[in-house]
Amino acid sequence: MKLHELRPAKGATHKEKRIGRGEASGKGGTSTKGNKGGQSRAGYKSKMAHEGGQMPIQRRIPKRGFKNPHRVEYKVLNLGQIDNIVEKYGFTEISPENLYINGLIGQTDLIKVLGNGELKSVVTFRVNAISEKAKAAVEAAGGTVEIVK
Repeated sequence: MKLHELRPAKGATHKEKRIGRGEASGKGGTSTKGNKGGQSRAGYKSKMAHEGGQMPIQRRIPKRGFKNPHRVEYKVLNLGQIDNIVEKYGFTEISPENLYINGLIGQTDLIKVLGNGELKSVVTFRVNAISEKAKAAVEAAGGTVEIVK
């Protein structure tokens, strides 16, 4: 037996169905794709989220509430957290640049300091917002506060 003499077993292979090759083939005319419509056309691709005429889910579900497009989101730091950050990273200044370099915030994040907890270390703050209670606690501890925009 040689390589060119190898054949598949009898009945193991079938002839390919050739569609669209005339009426006599039994697969002519519409080529098994039905009559008209997008699915019978070449290059048809169904639309994303198309539900076949049923009301789409994004239109069925009720819309609720209000999302303010002008809302300002802050990354919040409490005074108790700041003491831990100062011990861990050895900061003398809390600023967006320092926090971003050390991977604590994103590049475009805004920082707000709140007065929850106790501040034991003397730190300079360059932040986007600070509460009155936090500002009083920082100045009582001997630190300074600068608001940056």
